[in-house]
Amino acid sequence: MIVNEPKQVIVVRTDLNMRKGKIAAQVAHASLGAILNYAHQLFEGEIKINVEHEAVREWLSGRFKKICVGVASEAELLEIFNAAHAAGINVKLIRDAGLTEFGGVPTLTCLALGPDWPDKIDAISGHLRLL
Repeated sequence: MIVNEPKQVIVVRTDLNMRKGKIAAQVAHASLGAILNYAHQLFEGEIKINVEHEAVREWLSGRFKKICVGVASEAELLEIFNAAHAAGINVKLIRDAGLTEFGGVPTLTCLALGPDWPDKIDAISGHLRLL
């Protein structure tokens, strides 16, 4: 086991009782969205991912380590979002449009932290339970 391997943590709201497929889709949105935070459009049709952040570069060239954890409310999700933002950790918050679940109401479902070094991410999400 690599101790200091960069990772990405996906935080999912468990209070929404989403179907497994919905959770999978929301987690995918969060993970990709977090990476796209580093994207820069160079010119029409070409996008470059900024890999100056060492942890991101290592994560992209490695195993794409991801851990999925849960929170029990929107308030908890937003607490994690705010703490990550304040700590300078890359974070992507996902708001589902509500077209297939949630009765047409746009709903915050999950967020992705990182990728970054474990000590930075664990300070924000280390207390959360695995899904």
